[in-house]
Amino acid sequence: MKILVFGSLNIDHNYQMQHIVSEKETIFAHKYSLAAGGKGLNASIALSKSGVHVYLAGNIGNDAKILEDTLKEFKVDTTYLNKVNEPNGHAVIQIDENGENAIFIYGGSNQSIQRDYIDEVLNHFEKDDLLIMQNEINDEAYIMHKAKEKGLQILLNPSPFDEKILTYPLDLVDYIFINEVEGEGFTGEKEPLKILEALKKQYPHAKIILTLGSRGAYYQSHTDRIFQSAFKVKAVDTVGAGDTFMGYFCSGLSQNMSIENCLKLASKAASITCCRQGAAASIPTIEEIEQKYQD
Repeated sequence: MKILVFGSLNIDHNYQMQHIVSEKETIFAHKYSLAAGGKGLNASIALSKSGVHVYLAGNIGNDAKILEDTLKEFKVDTTYLNKVNEPNGHAVIQIDENGENAIFIYGGSNQSIQRDYIDEVLNHFEKDDLLIMQNEINDEAYIMHKAKEKGLQILLNPSPFDEKILTYPLDLVDYIFINEVEGEGFTGEKEPLKILEALKKQYPHAKIILTLGSRGAYYQSHTDRIFQSAFKVKAVDTVGAGDTFMGYFCSGLSQNMSIENCLKLASKAASITCCRQGAAASIPTIEEIEQKYQD
């Protein structure tokens, strides 16, 4: 079983703030850093740090040395990465004193993926391989259709959530990873159990993983519902925690772990990410997880 992440690569501009800036407000940031990010890159690094082999596909721009260096450092297979002569996608991230964040993204190179490139990448994968996607690149509906034609398992984190997501062929998706905000966007519900019930009716064939931050996470299939409590930590920066959770959950799936163990592993990994600054650099290795949580 091979693992392909088809997603975004962003250059993250991180600003440490006393609080998230409000409309018409101007405040000083007390710290700035530049880092590799993007939901595709983050998920691929989480998978690689978990100890499995992962391929990353997507566009990388002409100003992206920090991304190339980071992927090399963390041993992500970039065989299918596509270099384009345009500015790379980037994110501007505000992080407050409680570790919460607000983000806006410029798509750049992530929004210019061509169909012939998609076809070429998917030609190297086959039935039951894992395809991991988010919502920061263009033409994702096409990727889903082509992947399902080849029999790939599709795992989707519909983040950032927008109305475009609802036009995707979500009936083709095998696993959907969402938080409460995205869950409300899909269902109109705010309560976790109501979100799960509504999603069960909307997508009866999909497995749903609903993450609730410090309150834990649910897994739901058509027949089962499993809850995993969060591992308590003092959050410093929650950027990348969702990508870490998804990456480690998918790693567990690829190694035939039980769903209970996938949830536990992903929760442990995300808890450590929240204790560190940054996105890709904050993701723990499997050895760090085993050292911290010896059970």
